[in-house]
Amino acid sequence: MSENLPSCPKCSGEYTYAMDALMVCPECGHEWEPGPVETGVAGDGARVVKDAVGNVLGDGDTVAVVKALKVKGSPSGIKAGTKVRNIRLVDGVDGHDIDCKVDGFGAMQLKSSVVKKV
Repeated sequence: MSENLPSCPKCSGEYTYAMDALMVCPECGHEWEPGPVETGVAGDGARVVKDAVGNVLGDGDTVAVVKALKVKGSPSGIKAGTKVRNIRLVDGVDGHDIDCKVDGFGAMQLKSSVVKKV
């Protein structure tokens, strides 16, 4: 068994395993889709997205990029410290859960693990 598999969200069982695209708990039979590590589900079912240092993000927040990012097709990337205003949280591809417009680059998606709430 791998130590990096999440415990069951229903019964907190630690013997979970992956089956195709789902996670399965053999103790209670609960099946769920695994989410990115930095996101979760609040008690009321709302999606919770956290930044690189653990602050909860929301639509309309302003964030700063914490590390330099390479941008495909651009000779220079996004520098660390670049502020991004008015973000929107989305269910993106490959963990890209922030939809935004970056000055000088246009519309793009970022991962919440590379930004910090300002």
